[in-house]
Amino acid sequence: MEVKILDKYILKSFITTFATVFVILLLIFILQTVWLFISELAGKDLDFILIIKFLLFKMPSLVPLVLPLSVLLASIMTFGDLAENYEFAAMKSAGISLQRAMRGLTLFILFLSLAAFFFANNVIPYAEYKFINFRKSIAQMKPAMAIAEGQFSDVGTYNIKVEKKSGENGNFLTGVTIHKKINAYDGSKNVIKAKTGEVISSEDSNILKLVLNDGYYYEDIVPKKYEERKKIPFAKSAFKKYIINIDLSKLNTTEEDDSQIKDTDNMLNVSELLYTIDSLNTNFRKDINSIADNTYLRMGMTIENQPEKALTKSAVTTPLLASFPLAERTNILKTAANNVVSNNFSIESYKNEIASKVETINEHWIALYEKFVIAVACLLMFFIGAPLGAIIRKGGLGLPIVFAVTIFIIFHFVNTFGKKVAQENEITPFLGCWLSTMILLPLAILLTYRATNDIGLINMDAILLPFQKLFKKIFPTQN
Repeated sequence: MEVKILDKYILKSFITTFATVFVILLLIFILQTVWLFISELAGKDLDFILIIKFLLFKMPSLVPLVLPLSVLLASIMTFGDLAENYEFAAMKSAGISLQRAMRGLTLFILFLSLAAFFFANNVIPYAEYKFINFRKSIAQMKPAMAIAEGQFSDVGTYNIKVEKKSGENGNFLTGVTIHKKINAYDGSKNVIKAKTGEVISSEDSNILKLVLNDGYYYEDIVPKKYEERKKIPFAKSAFKKYIINIDLSKLNTTEEDDSQIKDTDNMLNVSELLYTIDSLNTNFRKDINSIADNTYLRMGMTIENQPEKALTKSAVTTPLLASFPLAERTNILKTAANNVVSNNFSIESYKNEIASKVETINEHWIALYEKFVIAVACLLMFFIGAPLGAIIRKGGLGLPIVFAVTIFIIFHFVNTFGKKVAQENEITPFLGCWLSTMILLPLAILLTYRATNDIGLINMDAILLPFQKLFKKIFPTQN
């Protein structure tokens, strides 16, 4: 009976600490998210409700970061408090070992790990899908949000500034200035200035229409001679009405956003990922065979008529070019050289295409393994944090948070590094995702062993004893 009461006491202490730490860390990461998206949220006439929805859809993707760290910190603090208040000593005097004290909490962590897997497999993909589509729907409902008042805003290939916006949704513009970059190499631009304008969009359309009234169109003219470019010549034309169509999918996107929209692996659950990976692998094999056939055809051969053995110098009795006139030899050599250059260019293009497809497959494998990594990470952090708290015998914040942050930084850094290397196909996706777990698993085993056997974090006697013996041999005591 006393043991059950003890289990309830430890479980209550852990859950209280865990919930507090989880909420605090989640708020910190939400503030970081607001900072990352501040350029997208600020000055865009967004309602408070829309901003809350924006953060709610983004919040589930923060859980894989917050949850393991919360388990680690809560474990250190809970067991550190028990050790610091001599509650563990009382348990040992009553014949209750640390292993038995951890049993009830271990069952809770197992349940939490299963819940984490369910969350990563079902909630996060749905939230990612809603997050991407919500950002697009904001632009459809309020297209003028892409254009901030009194400052330049990047909208696709356009840089737009308006002096004033009016209307219910800010669709009517006054004092419009638009910069459009034409050529990235010579820096040429088109500049459009208009007195008024109107933003028109439909929820069923991906095209944003910008209607400009009473303005001028300035176009840079880049002379062929470099010396004449210093004069900066340009052409000017007036217009009464000018219409610009902008792809709505490019509104308010960054490089990170583009990858999110393009790569949908984070929006899929396990079964969908397995199906997608199988399809990608099948298509990849077909593409490889197609590339091989195309390469052989460009070289004037097919798979069927490939020579079984490579020709040697002894097999060629007469130089092939000797049978052609001198004038034709030159043309033949030029043609051959051009073919070599063309084939090399094609092969390099194929290599880049293959590398891109391999990267996509690896990204899906990584997304699959990550759903299991978060579940195992909760168990791993518990079996690091609980024994560590019992060993250091220090609760509260301070020292526990130093240990927790250090361990989590190592875990997160190795995990990020492993996934990045795996994505580039330097190592397998399995190894890249599980590398952090493999590195910290021995630490968890070591700490659990030392804590359950009542051994300190560092046995200084075992470290200093060899040096003491050596010192006595060098400097024997004088009798």
